[in-house]
Parts: sequence; structure tokens; C-alpha cells
Amino acid sequence: MATRVRIATRQSALALWQANYVKALLEAAHSGIEVEIIGMTTEGDRNQRASLRQIGGKGVFVKELEAAHMEGRAEIAVHSMKDVPAELPQGLEIAAICEREDPRDAFVSNDFQAIGEMPAGKRIGTSSLRRRLQLEREFPDLEYAELRGNVDTRLRKLDDGEYDAVILATAGLARLGWADRIREHLDTDICLPAAGQGAVGIECASDAADVKALLAAINHDDTSVCVRAERMISAGLGADCTLPIGAYAQLRGDEICISGFVSDIQGDNFAQGFAEGPRMDARELALDVTQQLISQGADKLISAE
Repeated sequence: MATRVRIATRQSALALWQANYVKALLEAAHSGIEVEIIGMTTEGDRNQRASLRQIGGKGVFVKELEAAHMEGRAEIAVHSMKDVPAELPQGLEIAAICEREDPRDAFVSNDFQAIGEMPAGKRIGTSSLRRRLQLEREFPDLEYAELRGNVDTRLRKLDDGEYDAVILATAGLARLGWADRIREHLDTDICLPAAGQGAVGIECASDAADVKALLAAINHDDTSVCVRAERMISAGLGADCTLPIGAYAQLRGDEICISGFVSDIQGDNFAQGFAEGPRMDARELALDVTQQLISQGADKLISAE
């Protein structure tokens, strides 16, 4: 079994938190292991002017990390699972998924305690088309503006008065010690999370049996079941990271509940699906939700993008 593991990661504060979290888990699970963190800058980090949709979606945050271990510069890459495209490059796989943080989206504002309190015309910043289109349905009188940058950059823009509120992932705020900035956790009935939101995933070569054996010890089974079910919906729709798609699976004892939605980019047409049943049937239930979405025209919404 491998005794040295190099982690490829982005160099943002949140990405480095995640890499150090995985490092600590590996060191706790395996005595004598040597874990090194290799920080990298991705295209998503370098290009802060264009929208994510324009530069290729959230996958721009992972491609260069994948290249690092395909070229032998790292054994694993650590990602926010919501940034990982449904289809991975040949020869790579998500070998482990760590325990999930709160997957909900968070409303952050210095002036308002809840999004429902905001008067018409107030400005909300978000980089996510998924978030914007869902919130526009519920709060159509607000103004929604593009917001790029790392978590600290987005909070600074809020504090500088560029926005009246911003929408961020609860998990990122909690991990960086900014949970006190959250004014409201958005109910998943209003804003369904992205597939994998709140979970940290570890990618490695499919044939790296020794590395996969190390990672098996830090996989969180409940989280893995839910996140893999969510990702099946995105994969089943043939969707990429530029599309407004949400998927959320939740365990309730031995039962699993799975929700999904997809929209066109204008927000004029939505498809929604839901299924629940035994945890052991998570795969079939995710396929059921996917078929519900397709039966409502989700494939046409996607092909029209």
C-alpha cells in the first residue's frame, strides 16, 4: 500500500481547507503515511471577469487538478463535489466522498434577516444560474447580478456595498469560520442544491488500487450514497456544469428521498421530479427522478441550451 500521497488542490482558502481536511483524515486512518499538498491555480481562478457559463462551467475548477495526477504529479485531487462534472475523464474516478456539511444555500446580508424581507429592486449577487433561476421564481421583484470570486472576495463585495445580499453555499461559510454571516438557510423547497453540494470528493486513477485502498478508510458511506444518486441525475440528463440543474438526496433511516429539477436558461420552463424508497434502491430511484424530468421535457430544455 502506498505510504506517500500527494494532493492536487486549488489554492483558494476553501480548497486548501478541504485538502488539509483530507490530509488529516488520511493521517488519522493510516499511521506512517506521508501526505503532501500541491496547490494549483485553475482557469476558473484566473478568469474572474467572465461568467462560469462563458468559460465552460464549474468544471474549469477541476480540469487542471485532474491533469496533475494524470501526469504523475499527484496521486489524488480533492474537489468540492458540486464542481465536478457528471462525466469524468477516462481512467479517473471519485474513489471516496467525505462526510457532508450542510448542503443548503445561504442568504447573507448586512441589512436584511431573510430574503423575503428584501424590498423590490434590491440587488442579490450569485454566480450560480441554478440559484438565480429558482430564486427568481419565488422572488421575481429582486435584481440578480453576477458575482464571481472566492468566498472572501464575495463577502468583501457585499461589505463594500456592491450588493444588498449574496447567496453562497452554507458549507463553505461554515468551513471557513463565517457561519455567523448567514442570515437564513434557504429551504430546499425554494432553492434545491447542486448535486454534491457540501461534500468533498477525492479523485484518483481507476487503476491505482493501493491509493483506492487508502481512500476507502475515509469514505463516508451515507454521504456517498446520496451524492452518487444526485450525480446520476446530472449524468442521466447528459448535462454539464453550465446548466441550471439541482439534485438533492436525503437519508431518513433506511429510506432515501431524491429530488431533482432542471430549467432552461431563461427560467421560463422548469421540470421537477421526486422519488423515495429503500436506501438500497438509491440507484433505481435516481433513474426514476431522471425519467420524470425527461418526461416533462428536460431533454428538450437541455438540447435548446
